[in-house]
Amino acid sequence: MGQKVNPYGFRLGITTDWKSRWFEERHYRDFVVEDWKIRDYLMRQLEAAAVSRIEVERTRDRLRVDIHTARPGIVIGRRGAEADRLKKHLEELTGLHNRIQLNIQEIKQPELDAALIAQGICDQLVRRVAFRRAMKRAIQTVQKAGAQGIKVQCSGRLGGSEMSRKEQYREGRVPLHTLRADIDYGFREARTTSGRVGVKVWIYKGDILPYKVSIEDKITREAAMAVGETSGQSGPRRLITAGGGRRRAETFESDESTAPNGAAPEEELEEETEETVADLLQEPTEPDDLERQLTQDEEMERQSREHHEAPHFRKESD
Repeated sequence: MGQKVNPYGFRLGITTDWKSRWFEERHYRDFVVEDWKIRDYLMRQLEAAAVSRIEVERTRDRLRVDIHTARPGIVIGRRGAEADRLKKHLEELTGLHNRIQLNIQEIKQPELDAALIAQGICDQLVRRVAFRRAMKRAIQTVQKAGAQGIKVQCSGRLGGSEMSRKEQYREGRVPLHTLRADIDYGFREARTTSGRVGVKVWIYKGDILPYKVSIEDKITREAAMAVGETSGQSGPRRLITAGGGRRRAETFESDESTAPNGAAPEEELEEETEETVADLLQEPTEPDDLERQLTQDEEMERQSREHHEAPHFRKESD
């Protein structure tokens, strides 16, 4: 029996941080349910915004919600209307009026985010794209971005078959048992006409050193929590062998209507070209070697399936 462990929980407190940062003894159960409601509402409202993860942080009387997305312009909306609407509904959901801080953080490299890659594969499966083509296209996209390894697995009624099965592909190194390895894990479900298909993606970006947060950062965060301020994320992690380059995150607060240079943040975002993972996984206009290989594989699979079909016997009439 294989003992599967979630890569995120396996490295929690070592190389990964908590997605919910708060401490409560009396109302612990209520806060857990409230965090789930916040994430469920935002994920349902922002299905087209390429949201990777949602982090929740609480202090004595304030709540901070960080939305990591590849398309911040959709989350913010024109003149911040969408962000204000989400913030107002969160205040009604939690009962904290004027005490919620909604931050939208842009993902600079969506092609290196496992959750967004899995979502891109799910979108293609819903559009009836061949699952092998979608998986291999995702692998090629992640490798071009500079990842050191990737593993993709699809489970369910693949291709509309009657019996469900698992198919997986791996390229490069994916050391799941190495604690210092920076492995991004993402899981999404594709709601196809024949049933749900689960998609799991593991991306290996390199090793992280040091293993633990430095003492100075820990003291700073504890001091911020003591005075009632949100500590936010810790300092940037140091990648020693990652090929994806340095990762940065820009924060857009819904309370501020203008950017530091005087321009509205949504106007600046509209000027920039935004590419989602679904766009990155689209088929190119000119067929390359991978496309030709995928076409040949699909043709061979179709011919072999037709060749091995059970013959239909007809009853001879007298």
